[in-house]
Amino acid sequence: MTIEPVYIGSLGAGLILLAFVLGQIHVWKVSYFSYDLMNALGSIFLVYYGYVGSAWPFVVLNTVWAIVSLKDCVTDIMKNARKPASLGPWEKWMK
Repeated sequence: MTIEPVYIGSLGAGLILLAFVLGQIHVWKVSYFSYDLMNALGSIFLVYYGYVGSAWPFVVLNTVWAIVSLKDCVTDIMKNARKPASLGPWEKWMK
């Protein structure tokens, strides 16, 4: 069974848009790990979609988006690993 690229691209766009909307309505902050992770995953899916469709400007845009988001994820992991264990498992990643 293969998944059509349009479904992967749609999932990627949906993840990025969901992160954007949650940021705009102040449910999430752009500093949250979940925001960065959702952007990274969404852009990786969109890179694949653009590559399959030979949409090279789209691939370049989303590759840069993925790199920046992944850098933020790594930074968040390093920062949050040093937080006290007294924070709950979810709260630790949302500050």
